Amino acid sequence: MKPVQISIEIPESVLAATNADATTFARELRTLAAVKLYEMARLSSGKAAELAGMSRVEFLLNLDKYQIFPFAQELQELEAERASSNQ
Repeated sequence: MKPVQISIEIPESVLAATNADATTFARELRTLAAVKLYEMARLSSGKAAELAGMSRVEFLLNLDKYQIFPFAQELQELEAERASSNQ
């Protein structure tokens, strides 16, 4: 599948405030977007890792840095299964 390129404009003052070059900032934005979409259950860990440009294992290991429990989705699914089986 061919990648889609999405462009966003970032004010120079915002980029300067991050003390990062454009390439580093873009990589960080991709990672932050992947983490948030994973947290919101909009992407699986595999797809979020793909968006972040890293392996699934690396992505899951890095979630701690963002204070995200790496298996929250799986835990919620197990709890839902348990609740439905107890009814």
